[in-house]
This record gives sequence, C-alpha cells and structure tokens, in this order.
Amino acid sequence: MSATMSVFLTEETAAAQWGENALISFTAEGVQIHITNDDVLNTIQRAGRLLDGQGIKQVSLSGEDWDLETIWSFIQGHRNAKAGNQVSWTSLEDADEAELQARLTATNWVRDIINQSAEVVNPSHLANRAGEFIKSLAPDQVTYKVIKGNDLLDEGWVGIHTVGRGSERSPAMLILDYNPTGDAEAPVFACLVGKGITFDSGGYSMKPSAGMASMKADMGGSAMATGGLALAIARGVEKRIKLVLCCAENMVSGRAFKLGDIITYKNGKTVEILNTDAEGRLVLADGLIYASAQKPSLIIDCATLTGAAKNALGNDYHALFSFDHGMAQRALIAASEEHEGLWPLPLGEHHRRMMPSGFADLANISSGDFMPGASTAAAFLSYFVEDYKQGWLHLDCSGTYRKSASDKWGVGATGMGVRTLANLLAQDI
Repeated sequence: MSATMSVFLTEETAAAQWGENALISFTAEGVQIHITNDDVLNTIQRAGRLLDGQGIKQVSLSGEDWDLETIWSFIQGHRNAKAGNQVSWTSLEDADEAELQARLTATNWVRDIINQSAEVVNPSHLANRAGEFIKSLAPDQVTYKVIKGNDLLDEGWVGIHTVGRGSERSPAMLILDYNPTGDAEAPVFACLVGKGITFDSGGYSMKPSAGMASMKADMGGSAMATGGLALAIARGVEKRIKLVLCCAENMVSGRAFKLGDIITYKNGKTVEILNTDAEGRLVLADGLIYASAQKPSLIIDCATLTGAAKNALGNDYHALFSFDHGMAQRALIAASEEHEGLWPLPLGEHHRRMMPSGFADLANISSGDFMPGASTAAAFLSYFVEDYKQGWLHLDCSGTYRKSASDKWGVGATGMGVRTLANLLAQDI
C-alpha cells in the first residue's frame, strides 16, 4: 500500500525548476497546487487529474485553505474508473460535510453503474438498482414498480417493448414515486424521465465497432436522473417527484424491430422507423407520455440521445433544449451555481416539421441534407409531452461519459449534471 501524500493549496508561483506556470510542485511536506489565476476550481481539478496520472492514489488534503468546493473539485479530477484512489480532508462544518457526502453518494452511484459493463447492467438490473438506491435514501417515502417484458404491452408502453424485444434480456420500465408529503393525493411537482439503453448495437442500422465501444454508457441519462433525485432527497427536497426510467437493450435478432415498422403509441401518435439506431427517442416517448399524465409543473428528460449534440458541445457541456425560455434560463443558472456545464441549442416549431412520413404521423429521424439532428430529436420528443411549450426541459447528456481521459476527467463516467438536476428540483416553479 502506498503512503498517503499531503496536498496543499498555495497562491505562490512554483519555483523555476518545476517549469514555467507549473501546476504542481513537490516539497518535503508533500504536493503544492499553485493557484495563479482566477480559474480556481478548474485548476484544482486539473491538479487532481495530474496526480492520479502520476500514480499518487492516496491523498490527504492538508492546510486551512480547503473548503467544500475546492475539495469537491480535487476529488472530481482525482477519481478514475478503477478502485483504489482515496482522498481524505480536514473536517468541514457539519452542513458542508453533509453536502459533500451527499454529492459523493449520488455521483459514486452514477459513475459506478455507468462504468459497469452491459453484461452486468441489463435493463431489469438498471431499473431495480435505481429503485432500490432511491428507496434506501428515504424508505418510508418511496414506492416503485418495475414493468418488464410483455407486461409493458399490457400497459401500453410499446416504445420500450419495441426497442427491447430483440434482446434476450427483457426491456423494463421503472416508475418510482418519491412522496415526502404523506398525502397520497398530493400533486406531483416534477417528473424525471431517463433513457436507459443498457447497450446500443444500433439494431439493424448497426453501428461500426468503434461507435459501439462505449455503448454500455447509453443508459447515462437514466443514471443521471437517478443521481439527481438522490442528491435532491439528501438536500431535503420536500416535493413529490416521480422518476421514470425507460430501459432496453437495442440488439439484432429475428425478433428485433426493423426499418419500415410503425409504432402506435399510447397517446395515438404513429411513428415510422427509418433508422433503428434512433431508438432512444422511441423509449423516452413512453416515459414522457406517463410523465405528462401526472400533470407536473416540471418535466425533465435526460438522455445520451444524439451524436450531433456531442459534436456541437463535446464532453464538457450537456445540451439543453426547451420551448419554455424562462425554464431554460432557470436551468442555465442552476448549472452555473453548481459549476456544471450546460449550454442551450436551438429548438423551434419548424424542427417539428422535419420528420415527415408517408405512412405515419412522423418518422423517427429527420430527412434531407444538413438536418440539425440534436434539434430534431428534441422536436420528436415534444410530440409526447402534452404541454410541450411549458415546463419541459430536454437534456442531451453529452458529458455523462468520456471515452478517453482529459486534463480534468478520467476515462469513463463523470457524474456531471447530478447537481444541476438537484438544484432545479429544489426550486419553486
């Protein structure tokens, strides 16, 4: 077992032998992180990443300069997908220590379940683990059920069933009710809806091998939604919130859905399948129909939905889409307050007309040259939100998972977005 390294913060520039603008230096007491600009939190996160990359796994954050946010930033950078890293710190005030532990509980769960292989995390497994995790935080205030296999058809959830029927592992839908009010008739404040594709081969519109390598993480939206609710509960939210996870494997078999198939949804909308790799929106449609029926003030869906969003924003921002500009502004402010990346992309009425079908109400992809794929995917979802112009946010979660490490993040899941969701759930809307 390696010795624990003490890490200190300093505003002094590193000595010349460590190089110009050195981020860290070493002394007899341990490591110094040199804060020489206003970008304090990112600088500390980068230092945490650098120390992990140098094989320094056991760390003690020492000195009097550490606080909640600087500790959190270091941990974010120092964590990686493998076990073994340990960070300790001097005592914080009770409220800050509780907040830090709540963040760790929520994001550790999110990162762990995204990083695990699809062989472990199948649709039913994801739904049940999410349900048990939330219930463990508030046993007397949480109820949930998991609908699986052909039972989905009995309840009208045809999108999840269609996408998942090609796999030997049954599709599943989690419906969880967090109700701290004690009133069974209390109104639902918010619904969180998560895309839970536990592996995405692309179906008959098959992905190339390189594009499939990270598709165990295509359930990142479900994980993020679950983590957001978990952190909100830990922060003491007292509103009724429902969590809906739409879980399936998108595989190829004689039972798998095909191009040209038509799905008739519970709200009467018909959808022609023109690309089986545009499956996330098909499962989310069921979740959004359920959420709309609850008449909440706020619906947020979270999904690793499009490569277009990732091409536009990279891994450092989740993409935000909404017809409700006031609500979108609240989300951007929440992300800023929580030091997380969120950026708006366009969504307008004209995007809703870009998915024509000769056989159904709409197709599951846009057609034509230079189509804005992330915007049309969001527009597709709007057909399944009863009042899509008010109180609905769609998050295309580009930052949930990284295929390779950066100067701030290790490879794998990040946990980014959990804090923003918890912030939004605490607001009065």
